Amino acid sequence: MASPDQLQTFPSKPRVFILSDISNEPDDAESLVRYLLYSNQFQTEGLVACTSTWMKNKVCPQDMHKIVDGYEKVVDNLNAHVNPNDPYPTAQYLRSLIKKGAETYGMKAVGNNIPLSEGGELLLQSILATTENPLWILCWGGTNVLASVLLKIQNTHSPADALKLRSKLRVYTISDQDDTGTWIRHHYPDLFYICSVHGWNQYGMAAWCGISGDKWYGFDKGGPDPSKISKDWIKENIQIGPLGTKYPDYMFIPEGDTPTFLYLIQNGLGVPERPEYGSWGGRYIATDVSGDGVANGHFSDTTDEVVGLDGQKHKSNQATIWRWRDAFQTDFAARMQWSLSSDLSVANHHPVVVLNGSKGVEPLLFELEAGSTFQLDASASYDPDPNDQITFKWYQYRDPSATQWSVHYEVSLLEIKPVNEAGSIVEVTIPPPDKCCVELISRVAVPKGQVLHLILEVKDNGSPALISYRRVIIQTTNEKLLGGGGGADAIGDMMRDMISNN
Repeated sequence: MASPDQLQTFPSKPRVFILSDISNEPDDAESLVRYLLYSNQFQTEGLVACTSTWMKNKVCPQDMHKIVDGYEKVVDNLNAHVNPNDPYPTAQYLRSLIKKGAETYGMKAVGNNIPLSEGGELLLQSILATTENPLWILCWGGTNVLASVLLKIQNTHSPADALKLRSKLRVYTISDQDDTGTWIRHHYPDLFYICSVHGWNQYGMAAWCGISGDKWYGFDKGGPDPSKISKDWIKENIQIGPLGTKYPDYMFIPEGDTPTFLYLIQNGLGVPERPEYGSWGGRYIATDVSGDGVANGHFSDTTDEVVGLDGQKHKSNQATIWRWRDAFQTDFAARMQWSLSSDLSVANHHPVVVLNGSKGVEPLLFELEAGSTFQLDASASYDPDPNDQITFKWYQYRDPSATQWSVHYEVSLLEIKPVNEAGSIVEVTIPPPDKCCVELISRVAVPKGQVLHLILEVKDNGSPALISYRRVIIQTTNEKLLGGGGGADAIGDMMRDMISNN
């Protein structure tokens, strides 16, 4: 049987505040059920029921209470399956966080003489907390609670103090679901704000619908595997036990809001402060970068190129999420099994990755000369379930390294060679200077080149099989400024050269 002390632990936990238009359709309730299964990884500070364009004049905190009631019946079981250092929050604590947002639509709740809702007061309290740790505000509906608090801070603090308070905020919102999102981005362009921006109600254009929306919206046909988002699979694997039965059948797509916290899952893949790196919650890049290279606080959709179920390459913003679907759905199913029993021997638990002697979930950072070779050793990794075996998969995640659409032109391959039979140790060779340490257009050699990403997946053979990750980030260097030359003065010249050479 697994030893609880051998299970993964989390040295720090993201502060999370959720705004949800729960009950406008079933998906918010679905997302809240899943969130509670991961809540031992987070410091939850608010569960506020809000309005949206789909439910303009009421909020439904009572439906959050119903889900927490189901959670209360399984929290002891859940705690048996995690490291004692990282217990799940009590149901009583979660209930204390459930508050009402304004029961009006959008900007009608925002104004100099309009008092904050009880949810707004709780959010203000979290923002004013003395901790310097970022507060992640996850917006599953409208954003008028956030807008009202930002205005309150503006009106009661000096510009410098208000700016400092905003600097602690991290927002991930599921598109715009009322008229306050554009107001926030216009008035506070410094605010760290992840959002798919598109035509009103054109949600099929958004990255987040990659979690489950391929059939409904019709994107990337043949690419995503639909098997683990079907109603049959959900009924068999998720809608079980006291908490799982609180998970309703979906109406349009399941769990459209879930990418907001999948983005924060501490599994060794994502780096929350760097949206461009990618994670289970998608990949996003700065919307606008000024000429001096300084980005504003807004991050928008970008694309990944992924080989789909049909064996073909698919390139889309939704692919930044659906590429991980098998892993995050399997993970969800495994955690729901934890809720059914306190017996560690009847459920599977995550492998623990130890890479080059480092045990944890944070990325490993290297600064290495182009063309050089180094070694990565994950042989100390283990599975806490004594009868499980683990396997190792290493691959380069090329999309985050690119600055242009043509990833395969711009980002050369790392050479990854296994050193031992298990594949737990590999030798990695960085591309030569002319492939990773020259300016893209002019081809002038630079002392610091591309940032390359290598992903390690460690997978067990339990049921269901679980994956843990570790990211390796390599800053390439070119001390002697080798490899330059043969460039162009403008991107048009470069593209003509590319076409003629092909």
